[in-house]
Amino acid sequence: MAKRRVVLTGASGYIAQRMFKELGERWDLVPIDVRATAADGKPVPGLAVVDLTQPDRNVYRQHFRGADAVIHCGYVRAPGLDATTWQNNSDAKFWAEHQNVALAYNVYRTALEEGVRRVVVASSNHAADYYERLIWAGRMEMVTPEMPPRSDNWYGWAKAAYELLGFVFATGTVDGRKLEIVQWRIGGPRDDDIDHIKPGDIPTMHRALGAYLSRRDQVQQAIRMVETETITDEHGVPFLIVYGISGNTHRFWSIANARDAIGYRPEDDSQVNFADKIAQIARTATPPR
Repeated sequence: MAKRRVVLTGASGYIAQRMFKELGERWDLVPIDVRATAADGKPVPGLAVVDLTQPDRNVYRQHFRGADAVIHCGYVRAPGLDATTWQNNSDAKFWAEHQNVALAYNVYRTALEEGVRRVVVASSNHAADYYERLIWAGRMEMVTPEMPPRSDNWYGWAKAAYELLGFVFATGTVDGRKLEIVQWRIGGPRDDDIDHIKPGDIPTMHRALGAYLSRRDQVQQAIRMVETETITDEHGVPFLIVYGISGNTHRFWSIANARDAIGYRPEDDSQVNFADKIAQIARTATPPR
């Protein structure tokens, strides 16, 4: 039986590389990026160096041809701005994120034109990060994927735009075919966030623990988002938003729909994984009055 063909954009980047080995073993992976090497300088096997921001889709459509799905992790950074500047609302940041929205459009449109069944987009928790203000102020307990996207920064705005743009394609109003869309609101895909938390800083620790996404849970989610047979909602639209986090006791984003819609069964919980470090931070906290 032939392997499922899956396009992986941004294949040299951190998110894609974190699951590259497992996905490459499972599927016929088509990696695409603007650079041929990963962060460690090693070449990415089979990678096609392609700039998907180009408006002429004929330049790269052959890479999408015959694919069952696309996982879109590609991203354009503003010149001089790194990943830590997501809250930057400068003019340069807006235009970089504007380009990312156009990039997402090119991926959606090419996938639709080439008969691809489903596109999974690496969105971000920042598509709805404004709600965190309410959570940390004690005015809200949980954010669900059904709530309208809300952000106060250009990075989150662009991720929300990916989602709204994807919904248009999922409705079937573009060229008459419904493109199946999953928006993956990735949380904190790192194992060292808790190492940078100051002793006694319970709020920051809570945030890091709630957002945690382990590598094996990331891999599982990616597989389930591609391979789940149907993601069609009650209105007949194949559109789904999933929070990319592990089964964290401290979570403040809901993964109930991920369990129901794609059969996600997280294997990790940050409270268990980092129990010793949590104790060290908590011991020095000032009790609430």
